[in-house]
Amino acid sequence: MIEKKFPVIETDRLILKEIIRDDAEDIFKYLSDENVMKYYGLEPFKSIDEAMEEIGWYQSIFDEGSGVRWGITLKGHRNVIGSCGFLNKVPQHYRSEIGFELSKEYWGKGIANEALAAVIQYGFEQMNLQRIQALIEPLNLSSQKLVERNGFIKEGLMRNYEYTCGKFDDLFMYSLIKQDVETGSNT
Repeated sequence: MIEKKFPVIETDRLILKEIIRDDAEDIFKYLSDENVMKYYGLEPFKSIDEAMEEIGWYQSIFDEGSGVRWGITLKGHRNVIGSCGFLNKVPQHYRSEIGFELSKEYWGKGIANEALAAVIQYGFEQMNLQRIQALIEPLNLSSQKLVERNGFIKEGLMRNYEYTCGKFDDLFMYSLIKQDVETGSNT
């Protein structure tokens, strides 16, 4: 099997890199925060082992080709402060879901927007995606605003779409189509 090299993305302020076992403490720090995990679909992490499992999942989706999850780091700093990437890639339909989270201390600084925009560009240009979709809980207003700033269109509400944390969750389906970005019609 040919080993794929993990792609690194650089923006003005950020380096988006592979998340490795050495990043477990950083991952645990923000994924154990109730505020960060409120709409994540999992309970806040209680142990470093859960962070290691999350890192293992990031590696497995990359290895199997169903996704890629980048660790968000500030240039000049090693600490991972969040992640952003693709999951549930469906190659025959040229689509994937996008997901993201950021340590609370970095909210409101434009970091999530900068990371998301870079990952979207990578998805359309390098992964040849036609459609990127985001599934967001109705009460998660900040994530809705973030994807809307990046051109996503709200397509509708999917009722009781997921069962997480002991309850059924409704999710808004958002999408961004390659032509939307190319023509600038939604920016």
